[in-house]
Amino acid sequence: MTEPDRTDVETQDALRRTRLANERTYLAWWRTSLTAFAVALGAGKLVPELTDSPRWPYAVDGGGFALLGVVLLVYGFQRQRSVERAVSAGDFAPASSRFLLAVTAMGLALGVLTLVLVAVSP
Repeated sequence: MTEPDRTDVETQDALRRTRLANERTYLAWWRTSLTAFAVALGAGKLVPELTDSPRWPYAVDGGGFALLGVVLLVYGFQRQRSVERAVSAGDFAPASSRFLLAVTAMGLALGVLTLVLVAVSP
């Protein structure tokens, strides 16, 4: 029986590590979306109970964070599948710069809205 070629062993090990990294990244998308859901609950439901301000701005802020969480969760799943297909084909799947720009803009808008709510709230 012949020993496996060292290059084949290294390639298989690199492939295994890449797939595990893809799995960890997918779980990071999950953690990030769960954090957005927690912020949505806090901003949209808990904070209005503690202030004498109108509820609707907080509901908008919380709804935006909930939407962001959903978007991140869906994209994380799609990204995981895309990277897995690329790895199987020996290719690379770059992230969508348009999507990343859109999520950044959404996060920026929600951050500014939250900042305004904090600054204006009695």
